[in-house]
Amino acid sequence: MPEKDYYETLGVNRSASDSEIKKAYRKLAMKHHPDKGGDSAKFKEISAAFEILGDHEKRVKYDKFGITDDKQNNSPGFGVDPM
Repeated sequence: MPEKDYYETLGVNRSASDSEIKKAYRKLAMKHHPDKGGDSAKFKEISAAFEILGDHEKRVKYDKFGITDDKQNNSPGFGVDPM
């Protein structure tokens, strides 16, 4: 399954500021929240996008590598002692 473009999910440009990302997330979250009659799958997708783009370090990693799954970074050989 191809990786989703989180910027497209939130409807912002790659050059969007932190405040623009937060504003877009809040608007979409209100619209698609399950308690407000929205689609829960769409809400989860929006929340996942904001979890990455809303955190500066995760956003930098996403922009550079496209890696969104933290499990990929915690495999042996990536600075984590398995013992």
